[in-house]
This record gives sequence, structure tokens and C-alpha cells, in this order.
Amino acid sequence: MTLTSHAIVLLAKLFSGFTVRWVDCQPDTCQRIYFANHTSHLDAVVLWSALPRELRAVTRPVAAKDYWSTGWFKPHLARSFNALLVDRKEIKVHKSPIDIMLKQMGDVYSLIMFPEGGRSSGEADMTDFKSGLFYMAKKRPDLELVPVYIDNVNRILPRGEVLPVPLLSCITIGPPIFLETGEPKHDFLRRARASVQRLKDL
Repeated sequence: MTLTSHAIVLLAKLFSGFTVRWVDCQPDTCQRIYFANHTSHLDAVVLWSALPRELRAVTRPVAAKDYWSTGWFKPHLARSFNALLVDRKEIKVHKSPIDIMLKQMGDVYSLIMFPEGGRSSGEADMTDFKSGLFYMAKKRPDLELVPVYIDNVNRILPRGEVLPVPLLSCITIGPPIFLETGEPKHDFLRRARASVQRLKDL
């Protein structure tokens, strides 16, 4: 890890004060997709920082290229936590985000994904999941799909704000799920979303 990476972890802990709960799931370097609710631009940084060091080394947060490529600081930050930047605007038929992510994963990396796509308010239920998680699971059925609920990070960096406000947050990591044989896309996405929401009340 670089010096900047260490600084990111320390700052994430300082500002979010996160606690991490592993519920019926243990830290493991096997290939996984950690999929979580999304309420803040800090979600990826905080969740990545909350993983044990050996997991951070092989885990890449998926982040929006249009946000993390602007200016000089955000690209530097994205490189420091090895973000996989995905273009949400110029999607090419023969170079889909799913294929890019799978190629970047290889047989080494895990990913952090936010299936809602855009950020929700954090005050109400999560929005419906986009189809990306389904197609990832379909193309790589060996991957463990690990639900994560991130609580209170949206208040650390509210929409429209630049400077974070120190608060306490909680990250709950639940038991893996898998795409079942013949399971329709809608049913799987609804089940995946429910697996994250269940963690909110634990």
C-alpha cells in the first residue's frame, strides 16, 4: 500500500468512525463482489477502508468515471484505493461495463459495487437494483456475492457539500448469496436488494 492509501484509511476511520460487523460471513481473500446501498460519494472509500488490510490489497471499488476523473485530487485518490472507474455515459455495445469489470477482476480481484447506480437519499428504502449485478453473477457464478449495509455515511458528506463532517457510521457485512440456476433477473435483483435491507435491522 502507498502512503496515500494508508492516509485514506486513517482519514476514513477518523471522519466516519466506522464500526464493522461481519454477520454469518468472515473476511476472506476469495473472489467476491461486495454489493451495498449507496448514499454518498464516500461509500466506496469507507467500505474499502473498513476491510482488513489483506482484503484491501485485492479489492477494487467500482466508481463513476465522470465523478472521479475530474480535477487533480480525485483521480489521485481513486488510484490510491485502486478504483475501477466505469464510464456511465458512453457505453459501447462491444465494450460493456460488465465485460470491462470482469476483465479487470481476472482471477485475483474482488469488487465493491453499488447496484442502485446513483445515490439514494439514505432516508428511505433503497431504489431498485440495476441489472449489472445479475449479469456479473450470470457470467461468473463462482463469485461470492456479499451484501453490505452502510449506515450514516450520507450524513458525513451530504449532497452538495465539499468538506466532510465527522460522524459515527456502521458497516454490516452479511452472508454471501449466489444466483440460482434458472432464476429470473427480476427475482434475483429483488432478493439481492432484500439481502442488503435485512442487514439494516440487525
